[in-house]
Amino acid sequence: MKTVTLVPGDGIGPEITESVKAVFKAANAPIAWEETDCGLNAYERTGTLMPQEFIDSLNRTGVGLKGPTTTPIGGGHRSINVQMRQMFNLYASVRPIKNFKGLKSFFEGIDFFIVRENSEDLYKGIEYMIAPGVAQGIKLITAEASERIGRHAFELAVKLGRKKVTVVHKANIMKYTDGLFLDSVRKVAADYPTIAIDDMIVDNCGMQMVTRPQQFDVIVTENLYGDILSDIGAGLIGGLGIAAGANIGEHCAMFEAVHGSAPDIQGKNLANPTALLLSSVSMLEYMGELETARRIQDAVSVTLANADTRTKDLGGKLGTKEFTAAVISSLK
Repeated sequence: MKTVTLVPGDGIGPEITESVKAVFKAANAPIAWEETDCGLNAYERTGTLMPQEFIDSLNRTGVGLKGPTTTPIGGGHRSINVQMRQMFNLYASVRPIKNFKGLKSFFEGIDFFIVRENSEDLYKGIEYMIAPGVAQGIKLITAEASERIGRHAFELAVKLGRKKVTVVHKANIMKYTDGLFLDSVRKVAADYPTIAIDDMIVDNCGMQMVTRPQQFDVIVTENLYGDILSDIGAGLIGGLGIAAGANIGEHCAMFEAVHGSAPDIQGKNLANPTALLLSSVSMLEYMGELETARRIQDAVSVTLANADTRTKDLGGKLGTKEFTAAVISSLK
């Protein structure tokens, strides 16, 4: 039995984490939950977005599953997700972009990964008001972080039997920062002669993703570009409601639903737990529990393939609890 830090989160978070717990129980997943919290609920209770009990838990378990959290608006609060990634050095964001049978999509045959550098770039948060009405943000790119994310992308390609890594950048304009990122990943590529490498300017990549997404295998890119391209990818396959997310570091990893906390539908049995369920599948794979991961993945896929067993946001009729029951009934 392995222990995982579980963060129910805010808004619909507790509802969809209950769904995951029910599916894991039905699947006899060898996971024990250590429940704690961060985000808005934690802030209202403790006065801090990331209480020490959460920090201690994730440091202890090394693996977390997180429902969507809310960062209070105003008051100088930094994004809870950005804080978490920096505190635990979760340098790699990995998003699978893949079609699900039966779900409406503009394209068929989509199956690629976006690997996003998580620790620097403009999201480092180095911003200043340098004069009245004039703000400045600093784009920080280092060779060390760029090589590290490049290696993560190539290792993922090897592990999953992928053939190509595409480096996405804007080095034609930002010759020092994006040029350094591109050169650093190219340097790493030399250690992986069986994996092809190409590169693409980010605006062209956005266009290619919505015209010929089947060409991609693994995309590796910087923080800001990865954030934007990941949501484009989610739109290609049916929306954020089915988009899984993983943030991986050298010593721990946090898996989370990509979508927000949706407080407007909180408590109404309307939330779609698919994204968090798929994130939990990625978590099980990371932990080496491959058979349990496969069984849950297959059950979710079978449930989504049937229009009668989808949640309302995907054109079905089921609520959160009913969808969860349908997934459980599809377990084999």
